[in-house]
Amino acid sequence: VQLQASGGGLVQAGGSLRLSCKVFGKINRAYNMSWHRQAPGKERELVAVITRGGTTNYGDSVKGRFTISRDNALNTVDLQMNNLKPEDTADYFCNGDFDEYGLGFTSNYWGHGTLVTVSS
Repeated sequence: VQLQASGGGLVQAGGSLRLSCKVFGKINRAYNMSWHRQAPGKERELVAVITRGGTTNYGDSVKGRFTISRDNALNTVDLQMNNLKPEDTADYFCNGDFDEYGLGFTSNYWGHGTLVTVSS
């Protein structure tokens, strides 16, 4: 299973970006999927998580500005980021729990980071 993230870039404060993460592999079912971020010199933190049924939860710093969504048929998870602030600058990573065909257990996978830079 591989998670491929895209959509990062440079944006001015107040602007918007949309990150997308596509899951590749022989997946029977995807469970919780999430976005995390890590700024230079800081620990990785949870940005947003979405269950298979669509229940969402957000980190306090992004509530009201970011929206996580998913498409279970396409195995994608997106993160719409509005009103971006310089403190949102970080590498953003997608993550998910998956049942793979033939394995009989759930595994957790991380995608590579996509860099978001917000200028003031």
